[in-house]
Amino acid sequence: MEHVLKHEPLLLDKWDSLRRNQLIFTVDTINPISINNQKRKLKDSLRREFNKHPKHVFLTFDDGPLVGSFAIDSLAKAKNVKVSAFLVGRHENMGNARKRDVQRYKANPLVACYNHSYTHGYNKFANFYSDVKASYDDFVKNENVLDLKHKIARLPGRNIWIYDDVRVIDLKSGAKTADTLFTNGYKIYGWDVEWRINSVTGVPVQPLVQTVNKMRNFMNNKSSQTPNNVVLLMHDDMFQTKNGRKLLANLIDSLKKENYKFEFMEDYPIKY
Repeated sequence: MEHVLKHEPLLLDKWDSLRRNQLIFTVDTINPISINNQKRKLKDSLRREFNKHPKHVFLTFDDGPLVGSFAIDSLAKAKNVKVSAFLVGRHENMGNARKRDVQRYKANPLVACYNHSYTHGYNKFANFYSDVKASYDDFVKNENVLDLKHKIARLPGRNIWIYDDVRVIDLKSGAKTADTLFTNGYKIYGWDVEWRINSVTGVPVQPLVQTVNKMRNFMNNKSSQTPNNVVLLMHDDMFQTKNGRKLLANLIDSLKKENYKFEFMEDYPIKY
């Protein structure tokens, strides 16, 4: 007789079932505990279990190649951390320096290159997403022009997630393009936390401490898209100044002190 091994459900499966209200709770008439209290206790228990596992950060940089890409590449090597670059093919044609930035990224094993569309919608996003075929073709063109190896994308101007059985849409105008990409084998990733630095002055819009605290809170509260996984959005041009580069180095050092592990987006999410 063949024995079928039954595997314990992943922590993430239990967490998702709780979050989606797919679990059935009953109240014991002898020792009554309200359903809300049962849910709270289970949530706290799952949090404690997640905390026994490593925590993972994904440093993602949009809109490269731009002035600032060289600094990102250099710091990834100097700090020995993985970073994810969501590239815009049109920017590669802005000059030989930008072409060299792409070549450096591709030659660096600590940098993974992904798709952020060819034109970035010329920053006219409503118009860009109004023609689903044209916007989809823009991603295909980017994949071909930059010879991207992974079918992983981030939509310009949209924080949309579509992968596995997850579908999270922020603005509906990008949904059909995202669905078309997913149907054609892409995974679409957004972000949990965004950090902005003034690209010209190097002055942070959100202070470094505030950004690190927000990431820590997402980790501790399990309130990111996936528990124990936090995706940070940045942009290449933020790091064209000396101060911007120093802040990025300090960010990496701060996250290392938290004992976070640095990952590529192609490995998202790390499941437990």
